[in-house]
Amino acid sequence: MPAPTPITTVLTTGGDDAVLAYLKAAREHHSQTKIAQHLKVDARTIRRWETRQSVPPAYVVHALQQLLPLDPPFEGEAAFSFIDLFAGIGGIRRAFETIGGRCVFTSEWDSYAQKTYAENFRDGHAINGDITQVQAADIPDHDVLLAGFPCQPFSIAGVSKKNALGKAHGFACETQGTLFFDVARVIAEKRPRAFLLENVKNLTSHDKGRTFAVIKRTLSEELGYHIHTRVIDGAHFVPQHRERILIVGFREPVAFDFGALPMPPKGKHTLKEILHRTDGSEPQLPWDEDRFFDHANNKAQDKYTLTDNLWRYLQNYAEKHRLKGNGFGFGLVTPDSVTRTLSARYYKDGSEILIDQGKRKNPRRLTPRECARLMGFPDTFRIPVSDTRAYKQFGNSVVVDVMAYVARLMQPYLEADILEPELPLRFATA
Repeated sequence: MPAPTPITTVLTTGGDDAVLAYLKAAREHHSQTKIAQHLKVDARTIRRWETRQSVPPAYVVHALQQLLPLDPPFEGEAAFSFIDLFAGIGGIRRAFETIGGRCVFTSEWDSYAQKTYAENFRDGHAINGDITQVQAADIPDHDVLLAGFPCQPFSIAGVSKKNALGKAHGFACETQGTLFFDVARVIAEKRPRAFLLENVKNLTSHDKGRTFAVIKRTLSEELGYHIHTRVIDGAHFVPQHRERILIVGFREPVAFDFGALPMPPKGKHTLKEILHRTDGSEPQLPWDEDRFFDHANNKAQDKYTLTDNLWRYLQNYAEKHRLKGNGFGFGLVTPDSVTRTLSARYYKDGSEILIDQGKRKNPRRLTPRECARLMGFPDTFRIPVSDTRAYKQFGNSVVVDVMAYVARLMQPYLEADILEPELPLRFATA
């Protein structure tokens, strides 16, 4: 029997060939019938794809990928291991799986996000809840730590007092009571080769810069990592302005460079790439059915169109603030637009991103499926929660394509041999 296709080969194949590569890899371990059942298509469709009588749609890539971790040979081929903290619905995880990583631990406290995560990542390990209740020593060893941690202020009063008394202190003193402390204590205990932390752009100015100063000092001076930071706008990769700060750290000094790979220019991607297609070509996804899109009438479901009362309220609200010289109001967009940032409050009225439907019809919200696309999730990503929860989850998520860009930048240093021995620890935990 021929050797299985290496997972890294499958993951780095592009275009239509990527779909066929995933299909070939899956067929090395599963029958056409099993794959057809997993994709909810006829087995004859699989045969036509294999013989190139028809082209498989790109959105089946993720569904095929879900078959691969179920097989031990592919787990053994993982290029590196990682953990997913403050995991949300798995946006950062998706990016690092695409370069050959294997997730060995997940923590996410929100039960609804856990439901979405579990539906889309079926790899056998449990989803841990509140990370503050997890002992760092109980977390598996790993190469990379990933965390989209919440932003909180740090108190410097205790540090100042200890300095005055001439007592030593470390990150445990300076960051205790914040969720960043839990990131730091895991790094201190497990000493991963690298980490990627993600947060809102305003982290750099939060609490007059004190928050970011403590984070950088903790990671570099206390924990001894070499850190690199960059604010990246999601508009380089998706039709949405969404600026986030990325903090990359390596245990050993490496030649990491945020600018090593070119980014697409802003404006290249517009909303027409993610909106439901009304020309009859919108894919019928078995896991969505007609929940978001009315395939019989080729339109988004009517429930996403604003009511007359809500639309009137939003217009009056915008006009009131316009007269005051403020910029508050709704964001009306067309298929050629790049949107504002999708927020977790989108479920309330959708005001930041409203799709223009012409003068005869009120604008509409994005559907949850369109929000998923706007954040870089493929159509195979399942949405098992209510619309309200889905809007919150996508509004709190990362742009997968941005994470994939950073993952590719980090990849050479995650797969290379360690060039220097582990450095002695230089921090105190109490």
